[in-house]
Amino acid sequence: MRQVPVAARLALAGLITAVALAVALWPRGDDTSVDGAQIHPSAPVPEQLRAAAGLAPCPRPAADAVGHGPLAGITLSCLADGKPVDVAAALAGKPALLNLWAYWCGPCAEELPYLQEYARRAGNAITVLTVHSDPDEARGLALLADLKVTLPGVLDASTRVRNAVGVPAVLPVSVLLRADGSVAKAIVRPFDGVEDIADTVANELGVAA
Repeated sequence: MRQVPVAARLALAGLITAVALAVALWPRGDDTSVDGAQIHPSAPVPEQLRAAAGLAPCPRPAADAVGHGPLAGITLSCLADGKPVDVAAALAGKPALLNLWAYWCGPCAEELPYLQEYARRAGNAITVLTVHSDPDEARGLALLADLKVTLPGVLDASTRVRNAVGVPAVLPVSVLLRADGSVAKAIVRPFDGVEDIADTVANELGVAA
């Protein structure tokens, strides 16, 4: 029987390990249970689930607002009501913090309450918008309801925001935008508390909170 070279055996072992890890980390199941009913990711989200989440309305563009920067032309669905949002136009004229997250991301779940507290402290000085970067809207809303995080958010099923700003395919990521829509900084790590957020935003955007 012919011996397999050591290098080949090691390569095969590495491949098996990588596949096993991918399977272990991949979200389980295609359905979400809402009040005992199974909801497929592509199905319309029940209104009772949106109501249970109680999210703040998404920012809306001023009458004469024009979106600029890398997010110009991107329209996403608002998690609060399912209506379309022209992201760049809605954020125009004020600094913004976009937080890219997904329901299956553990560090995201730890970070979201910090972002909510930061948004409360900062008030109208900055817009904090969450971006659920996964097609399963129902599971995203269910997690927000569990966390009692009511920040405004949008659904980005095809990761258009991530692709537009050129950040890595990891979560969470926070993108700091200037009032003109340009990117000031992409934070490719979870924040470890409210003060971390406040210090980072103050340093990069000059917004105190």
